[in-house]
Amino acid sequence: MSFIDTLIIEAADPAAARAFYDQAFGPGLPVDVRAGATPTSGFRGFHVSLTLAQPADVDALGESAIAAGAEVIKPVTKSFWGYGGVLRAPDGAIWKVVSSSKKNTGPVSRAYESVVLLIGADDVLATKRYYTERGFGVAKSFGRKYVEFEPGAGAVTLGLLSRKALAKDAGVPIDGTGSHRLVLRGGTTAGTDPDGFAWEPAHAAADHEA
Repeated sequence: MSFIDTLIIEAADPAAARAFYDQAFGPGLPVDVRAGATPTSGFRGFHVSLTLAQPADVDALGESAIAAGAEVIKPVTKSFWGYGGVLRAPDGAIWKVVSSSKKNTGPVSRAYESVVLLIGADDVLATKRYYTERGFGVAKSFGRKYVEFEPGAGAVTLGLLSRKALAKDAGVPIDGTGSHRLVLRGGTTAGTDPDGFAWEPAHAAADHEA
């Protein structure tokens, strides 16, 4: 089964971006940062969610991200589905901090339970087909509305929404052009999905470090 082990974010100042992620979310985040100045504007077609056990954990992680320099897009608040908010990192990537629970049940922790990459697809079914052919197992599928893949041995769960629905979920305008400034690392082969998200094989990590 295919999986994502690392998200690679391209930033104009990779050292500053790395420092932000370490301070905001902790050093164990499955994210690498590298230099990238490809033009981009507006919505980049994805966001990353960090899911936590309870509202107090969401507050703690959100506060550390804001202190590190994140911009608030949607303040953390309770909703019918749980508790959470949306932030923008200084490099421009959009992050959600969320919990399906509405009640606190234990000591406060900044530890997240899962990392979920949601891609805004132009055609959800076509992108779903690309990933199943790449070897991803489907965990949930609701036609053209939403697809969630099995994470397998990976550190990141992949999901699909329509681009319009994802922009609405993030609280940003749908318009955007240029590079996603995101590369997905995992598996053994390179590729590019129907929405322009590039894949880098896992062995490329060693190549970059060599």
